[in-house]
Amino acid sequence: MDERQLQILRELGELGSVSAVANALHVTPSAISQQLRLLQRSIPVPLTERAGRRVVLTEAGQALARAAIEVETALARARHTIADFAEQPDGDVSLAAFHSAASAFFPLLLRSLAGPSHPRLALADEDVAQDRFPALTRDYDLVLAHRLDHGPPWPRTVTASTLLREPLDVALPTGHPLASKTLLFPHDVADQPWITVHDGFPLMSTIEAIASVANRRLDIAHRINEFAVVAEAVAAGGGLALMPRWTAREHPNLVLRPLGAVHARRHIDVLHRPERTARRAVRTVLAELHRAAAEIQSQDTHASDCA
Repeated sequence: MDERQLQILRELGELGSVSAVANALHVTPSAISQQLRLLQRSIPVPLTERAGRRVVLTEAGQALARAAIEVETALARARHTIADFAEQPDGDVSLAAFHSAASAFFPLLLRSLAGPSHPRLALADEDVAQDRFPALTRDYDLVLAHRLDHGPPWPRTVTASTLLREPLDVALPTGHPLASKTLLFPHDVADQPWITVHDGFPLMSTIEAIASVANRRLDIAHRINEFAVVAEAVAAGGGLALMPRWTAREHPNLVLRPLGAVHARRHIDVLHRPERTARRAVRTVLAELHRAAAEIQSQDTHASDCA
């Protein structure tokens, strides 16, 4: 039995005929009769009987019709409960982000969504390879993920929107001879030692593009994913590195220089399963992420000194 069949049985008990039920529910009498037959298959005793030309409820049918009222009441209460839950402005919202995005976005969210009547944030760092970000939407309401500007799109199983299209610059120590240049090219940097991310992370494609344009293999000295650690390694003379222009923390002993002849830019996207935004609290955090992205981009220093 299902909700629709129980509703029909209840209406038959109140209205007294199949045709009256059909008129009330805006369907044909044959559709009503079919649903009654389907309901009867799951019940071991007769629910209806003939009374002249009419179909009426038996005692068992009347008992089930009374129970149907309780079922409809419980379902209505459940729907209202879900509707109230979905519209709660201060519901819990879980958000995961890779490290540099977390560093840039989390403080802005915590400040702007503090206090009553705002969503309650549950924040987590998740630094994974690009192809593993979509799976995180199973565990979190929203996921901040990164991919290269020309990289493959996210799978259709998730909804994605772009927060930032962030340039990737070359990070150098302040006293490095190349720091005097305002724009660097692959042939300028190809003979330098490099600090890169691990394989499987998007920035490696740009490193490979630099090597391809310069027509030489780069000397990869270190592999470090966390940009705060990369910055310290670059400042200590460990090599050059690609760093995001807006979301990496500033370092007093580094400069960032834009890179020419190579498409060096990444997307910071927010991923979620489509049903997550049925909740008002999730929609609020999503809107705040876009507002925060605009604030982060407005602080663009055009790859000037990170001092």
